[in-house]
Parts: sequence; structure tokens; C-alpha cells
Amino acid sequence: MEKVRMLSTLGLMGAMRSLSAAFEAATGIHVDADFAPTLALLKRMRAGEGADLVILTREGLNELIGEGRVVEGTAADLARSYVGLAVRKGAPHPDIATEAALRKTLLAARSVAYSRLGASGVYFAQLIVRMGIADEINAKATIVEQGFTAERLVSGEADLAVQQISELKQVGGIEVIGPVPHDLQTPAVFSAGRMVNAKQADAADRLLRYLASAEVVPVLRQSGLEP
Repeated sequence: MEKVRMLSTLGLMGAMRSLSAAFEAATGIHVDADFAPTLALLKRMRAGEGADLVILTREGLNELIGEGRVVEGTAADLARSYVGLAVRKGAPHPDIATEAALRKTLLAARSVAYSRLGASGVYFAQLIVRMGIADEINAKATIVEQGFTAERLVSGEADLAVQQISELKQVGGIEVIGPVPHDLQTPAVFSAGRMVNAKQADAADRLLRYLASAEVVPVLRQSGLEP
């Protein structure tokens, strides 16, 4: 069976599980996918790891285009993703609807889990500095090097988890409260492109066309992304 190798940011992991299966059924091309935070993927590709197709934040993809690693004309924006908060299943949902409410909720938390390498973690670290509560939050934060922050809710290490909503939804036993207020965030845009040294260029182009098509929209929405 023909294979296409894809490196993707964690934000699309949920959606890609069902989309890969649908693409394989329709084309007979198997998607060999590996998921990691954007910064980790950039590091791996700069160290020489090969792939046919990559899905990163738009900023990350633009860096690779600038370095001559991704074919500029193939770049496609697939989805928009907001950062949200989650609690353990059954726990009360604190108010995060306004900046004041969010500040109060974060300060009241025993520990907030956020990621070190993901776009959401970089954003959250800047947000708490902007809100003037970085020292208080970081003194009790549960920092996740890479992977899903909501797993720390299930293990009891934290009582609030911050990440892209599509990543929070990957974890069972938790509930997403909602997004950080929209006026406090710039959504991440996840974009795909074909690698310059792709071994399976035709298959990569077919997968790219499929991922940018209208038929994948319901799957993206269900996984917590906005097309």
C-alpha cells in the first residue's frame, strides 16, 4: 500500500484519526502520522528528519518555507484553534467569561497545568505576565514538557488545565469549560504544506487537497477546531 508520511502538531491529532481513515478508504493511501508540539517538530526537521507533509502553526510553516524546506505554493490554512481551560469530569465549572473572572479563577486554583513547548503554553505564559499574576501562577503551576495537559487533571496533579481546546478534548475524564475570553487571545492557525524533499509528492498533494476541502469541516468542528 502506498504511504504518505505526515508530521503534525498535536492540535490536529483528534481530527486526523478519523480523517486519515477516511482518506485511506477513499484513495488506498496510508497516512503514517506522527504528532508532537510545533516547536518539537521544527527541531526534528532542522535536524534532518524527513516527511512528505507537515502540519504546523502558520508561523512555524512560514519559517520552514523561508528555510526552503516546504514548497511555498502548497501551503494551506486548515483550521483555527482557540486556547481553553478544562477541569476534571464532575468538577464545578469556574467562571472564565471575562478577564477579571479568569484572573480570579486562575489565582484560586491549587495548580494550573500548562505546556512548555506548545503554542498554547507560550501564549499562556505571556498572558499571565500581561495579567500581572505570573509569579503567583508559576509558583504552583504543573508544567508539562510535551503532551496533553489535561492528563494532569485526571491524575489529580492540577485542577485546571490550559491548552488548545482540540488538545484538551483528546483526554477522557475531563470537561472543557470553554475558551479563554476571545479578546485576550489570537487564535492559532494550523497550516499544512508539502516538504521540498517529499518522497511521495503526489500522495502528499492529494492528502493536502483533502484536508483543505469542505468535507472535513464537520470533523474539525467536532474535534474543537474552527475551519
